[in-house]
Amino acid sequence: MSNQYAAAAAAFAKLQEHAQKDWARLKEKPLILIGAATCGRAAGALTLLEEVKNELARLNLDANVLEVGCMGHCYAEPIMVIYNEGFPAICYGYVTEGVGARIVRDYLTEGDPGIEFALAALEPNDMFPTFADFPRGIHENKIVLEQCGFIDPQNIDHYIATGGYAALTKALGMTSEEIITTIKDSGLRGRGGAGFPTGVKWQTCLSAPGTTKYVICNADEGDPGAFMDRTILESNPHLMIEGLAIAALAVGAAKGYVYIRAEYPLAVERVALAIEQARDRGLLGDCILGSNNSLDIEIFQGSGAFVCGEESALIASMEGQPGIPRHRPPFPAQAGLWGQPTIINNVKSLSYVPHIVKNGAAWFTSIGSEKNPGTAIFALAGKVVNTGLAEVPMSTTLNELINEVGSGIAGGKKFKAVQIGGPSGGCLPESAMDTPIDFDSLTQAGAMMGSGGMVVLDEDDCMVEIARFFLDFTQQESCGKCTFCRLGTKHMLDILERITKGQGKPEDIDTLTELAAKVKAGSLCSLGKTAPNPVLSTIKYFREEYEAHINEGRCPSKMCKELIAYYILPDKCERSCDACVGSCPVEAIHDNEDRIKVIDQEKCVKCDSCLVACPPQYKAVVKLSPPHLVLEKDKEYREGKK
Repeated sequence: MSNQYAAAAAAFAKLQEHAQKDWARLKEKPLILIGAATCGRAAGALTLLEEVKNELARLNLDANVLEVGCMGHCYAEPIMVIYNEGFPAICYGYVTEGVGARIVRDYLTEGDPGIEFALAALEPNDMFPTFADFPRGIHENKIVLEQCGFIDPQNIDHYIATGGYAALTKALGMTSEEIITTIKDSGLRGRGGAGFPTGVKWQTCLSAPGTTKYVICNADEGDPGAFMDRTILESNPHLMIEGLAIAALAVGAAKGYVYIRAEYPLAVERVALAIEQARDRGLLGDCILGSNNSLDIEIFQGSGAFVCGEESALIASMEGQPGIPRHRPPFPAQAGLWGQPTIINNVKSLSYVPHIVKNGAAWFTSIGSEKNPGTAIFALAGKVVNTGLAEVPMSTTLNELINEVGSGIAGGKKFKAVQIGGPSGGCLPESAMDTPIDFDSLTQAGAMMGSGGMVVLDEDDCMVEIARFFLDFTQQESCGKCTFCRLGTKHMLDILERITKGQGKPEDIDTLTELAAKVKAGSLCSLGKTAPNPVLSTIKYFREEYEAHINEGRCPSKMCKELIAYYILPDKCERSCDACVGSCPVEAIHDNEDRIKVIDQEKCVKCDSCLVACPPQYKAVVKLSPPHLVLEKDKEYREGKK
């Protein structure tokens, strides 16, 4: 052990001792945690926070209240956790206005924990055996998300007290080669989507000529339905910072950047505070913990261009140039920011690093599968019951993630498909539900891991419209540099729009397939190379829906507005009920001569309001496709009267 490392370890030990004492003092009183990341705030967490504090003051109760991040159970926000001596830690969900004050009052004054409001107990207990754990807990293995929602992201001492920055201290006693060998042996693959071996990237940068090197955290999360990086930065920003600092030690960089999109104001605020706190504790800046190593980190706010998630476009953006990808090689690890060797890693990739350095490569490879070790973090969105974040071992199947962790499809509907990997991902059907979640298996199935976005679709979703929606996004986000990407995706989008309007041609499916192959082959970056994936995967697995649109002018899911019409069934319409009339924003519904409600098809804007408003006991409003079925229904009604 070198004298330099011994001094750094001693300095950190003092920080850790102080932090652990403060952490222990918190639990000497009842401790109340309130999840106030973006998802919690949107559901009313800040109101809950104020309500709880006011109730404690009103009752003159002595308790600690912490504003924490997201536990991953976004479906149940606002969420509150209470630690109270003599009871297991209990997590409460759907804590709406008035409920939080009631739980606090009954629990802390009368010993009634309000089990009717509880989601689960967070630790094994004999008192409430039916609340032993979240049902999804047996499928999850939280590494990156372990402390999210359980520590104050605005207090560095909480991170240190729970093991934070121990890995950075350990890395100060390692050589660059030793750090990189550990990451290589762990098999960590980039979680930004490409799945490139992290250790190989770091080795390339270390070996590249040049004395000035940079490390960058890519937090430009732009996928629709993805919120993993945002949640980590809002809930535990020091984990990413520690990983970035270890990456800097590994390649010999003294300058780091965190590239965050400006649309994440809470993440920007919390990362900025975390950097400032780490500097104050001597964990960043000159002579980290008294060693010869220095690292300064700055935040760079991106302007929201999706293409800037690609590393060479991100670098161009930071250099003040248009965010446009460039030819590679050289790769950024060889010549990146301002021409210097540069490491760029995703938030999740960097967040695994402290755990790997602290616990060893063998620990990481024991999780997941041989070629895909570790865990995968997914943002479950769409038609799944339990939306939110989940961290599961690699090789977990889609079925386990969606039906066990996500609790299946909402509203009793039938599962149809899952769109994986962001807007450039693929749509997989029910027959692919046993596919293991890993880079290789998903690619083979026609999708991709991507950054971890997962949108679950049900029987009401039209796969042609889904393909059109995602292609519309990538087409608009194309930087325009590559002709195939710029024009090819536009031609594909035009064809899809025609098909969803009932104007498709029999040859359109073959044309889409041909265009997709050319866009993939002729695009420089992954945006263009993967943009056709939603189209190709939906043609592969749901070709019959394309054929129905083209050959019959019919949308089987009754989603495409041009191919549907609303109709009120005369035999089910309650004549005295005007629910549909009052709900129509364009006054398209009126009584006929029999006082049955009728929809004026020329006025109807197909907004779904009448369908929603119709009382469930009647179910008189239906959607029909193709639209001319309305004429047939009307004819049947008139002939029936005769």
